[in-house]
Amino acid sequence: MVQATEAAAFGTALRRLQAAQKTAKGVSLYSRYLNRPLGRVFAAAAYRAGLSPNQVTLLSAGCSFAGVAGVALVRPSWGLGAAVWAALFVGFALDSADGQLARLRGGGSPAGEWLDHVVDCAKITALHSAVLISFYRFADLPHESWLLLPLGFQFVAVLIFFGGLLTDKLRARPDRTGPEPDTAGPPTLRAVALLPVDHGVFCAVFLLLGAPGLFRTGYAVLFACYALFLAAFAVKWFRELSAPPPG
Repeated sequence: MVQATEAAAFGTALRRLQAAQKTAKGVSLYSRYLNRPLGRVFAAAAYRAGLSPNQVTLLSAGCSFAGVAGVALVRPSWGLGAAVWAALFVGFALDSADGQLARLRGGGSPAGEWLDHVVDCAKITALHSAVLISFYRFADLPHESWLLLPLGFQFVAVLIFFGGLLTDKLRARPDRTGPEPDTAGPPTLRAVALLPVDHGVFCAVFLLLGAPGLFRTGYAVLFACYALFLAAFAVKWFRELSAPPPG
């Protein structure tokens, strides 16, 4: 009887989360169809367990930084790659869950939003730093210039994160009450095009840690994608903020 009641409450929380989703505009297929739905499950479970959004954020940080530590401290192998990906995969889903849990509980707080963004920035910075350490400690690099790759990737990734966050804060928008509906629709070209710069797709490259050459190639390809998107995003964001406010 107790289990049935808990299952019913869990289902109710999931339905409430489904109705309180953010808009899918500007979200890749990975986040829309995999990370957000998994985050809903985690958020409903956290709600039933009585966890706060900040506690879920810290759980996300713990998973992510466990993966970061593995990259930096352990010699690359297929087993390590699977473990690192799993830690980053769960950490990213929990990163979605904390915001969903906050909406389920009636809204977040400035402190919670601050903590979430600080953890995200730390995760981005640490992950590329860990790749640099791994290259230096374990890799038989074709040339020392490969050590510059993680630094360049880190620079570009932080700019995308900061630029997008700042643009969202400065962008003029009409007053709204409640979350924007997560309207369903067919996959769009934009959602597909955003896949290379989705954090979940980036995490998947660590599955190649057992083949150092393949990992470097995949990592370099993603860096090139991030660099191209940074240029495109920077132009788009500047134009949006330069336009006169609506009305």
